[in-house]
Amino acid sequence: MSHAPAGGPDLGEPMIGTADENDVRLSDYGPEDWVAFVLFWGLAIVVFLQFFTRYVLNDSLAWTEEIARYLLICVTFIGAGMAARKNTHIHVEFFYVYLGPRLAFALSTAVDVVRILFFAYAAWLGWKVANVMQYQRMVVIDWPMSIVFGIGAAGFAILTLRSIQIAIRHWRTGESALTRVHTEGRHQ
Repeated sequence: MSHAPAGGPDLGEPMIGTADENDVRLSDYGPEDWVAFVLFWGLAIVVFLQFFTRYVLNDSLAWTEEIARYLLICVTFIGAGMAARKNTHIHVEFFYVYLGPRLAFALSTAVDVVRILFFAYAAWLGWKVANVMQYQRMVVIDWPMSIVFGIGAAGFAILTLRSIQIAIRHWRTGESALTRVHTEGRHQ
């Protein structure tokens, strides 16, 4: 039995995992991930410009605050699709532990259907609002507000499509994150 030296871990043992476990696979990312990535870095640049011009140059750029707000909205709605694809949105799991497997799966299926309907309705409403807002201009930049509302509607459309994919996966496997909580809760 070897002991690590007092100064730190044994250098011959991997610290976190093997190289295969730590490799980045581009296939793990969807199109919405890349759009959110670009929007996020655009937001970071605009916020840096805002900070730099306001606190270093003492002469802030007028447009940075408004554009930062719109970029944050866009990152939120497009990034929500990422969470839907990974099925990492918040779930209330409490009751599933106490339900039987069939009832838990039926309730989980109902949650999937309601989620899809809600996101589809929100996408439709967002599209209607985006069409109305094409005549409303941004305050600082002469662009239509329909850009921001259209991206929000696109985010809800992505949420709808990803929720449909997740529901299909749940129906094919016969389980979901909520029903797995049920089986895990019984074994504890």
